[in-house]
Amino acid sequence: MNTIVAQYLEAWNATDATTRTAAIARVFTETATYTDPLVAVTGHHELDAAIAGVQAQFPGWVFTLAGPVDAHHDQVRFTWNLGPADGPAIIVGFDVAVIDNGRISQVLGFLDKVPATL
Repeated sequence: MNTIVAQYLEAWNATDATTRTAAIARVFTETATYTDPLVAVTGHHELDAAIAGVQAQFPGWVFTLAGPVDAHHDQVRFTWNLGPADGPAIIVGFDVAVIDNGRISQVLGFLDKVPATL
């Protein structure tokens, strides 16, 4: 499960469109869903648009793993940080992902720390 989480974060950090598209195809099933308090999307195209939108809103920021990966059955949960590559995390959240044949089919995301102004 550590590998799929690492690949998931790589997809969120891929700023090159071609690299990001390939990462999404590798990590997510074709009909994967992603839902957090700000967005709900389905499929590779919508996932790509959501990730590109976050990158446009926070240029130069990166997602990093913020603790151990916890998994059971076909589910994994983990906490992540988002912030400047050379600075502290500004946003903290955690995701729960469902794994289907080695790829993510569903992500439920939660935001634990979001500043009032960004």
